[in-house]
Amino acid sequence: MEARFDYYGNAVSAKFARYINSAGKVVSDSTLPATIQELVKIRASQMNGCGFCTDMHTKDAAHAGETQTRLNLVAAWREANVFTDAERAALELTEQGTRIADAAGGVPDDAWANAAKHFDEDQLAALVSLIALINAYNRMNVIVQQPAGDYRPGQWS
Repeated sequence: MEARFDYYGNAVSAKFARYINSAGKVVSDSTLPATIQELVKIRASQMNGCGFCTDMHTKDAAHAGETQTRLNLVAAWREANVFTDAERAALELTEQGTRIADAAGGVPDDAWANAAKHFDEDQLAALVSLIALINAYNRMNVIVQQPAGDYRPGQWS
């Protein structure tokens, strides 16, 4: 499979990518735990069918020390006993925020309240921003059919 178009080779899209990468740095530099950040990116990418981002974030998480068991169970986190309550709250908010077009009422109050029990205001801001950001990345890569499988941890650092 080849990408429909070289997103990073085009001046307009490369400039856009630089801007959203800068926004991503705000999140990565926040106090939202790095483990939760990777779980959120993996789950949204799985839901959106973004092979490129799923490949990247599972490899980055493994490189950072995440276990294979937990990576294997991200898509089935509700039935898995390997995630903390805070991680589960973040994954629930991720799913609700990613499915926002499918939900007539948007993100349910109980999903928000559960996340608010585990994260302070700055962490909630980072979490919401991260969910929006990874969904944007997923859409860019799915639209251009960015191939997956060749990512190396740290490649974009």
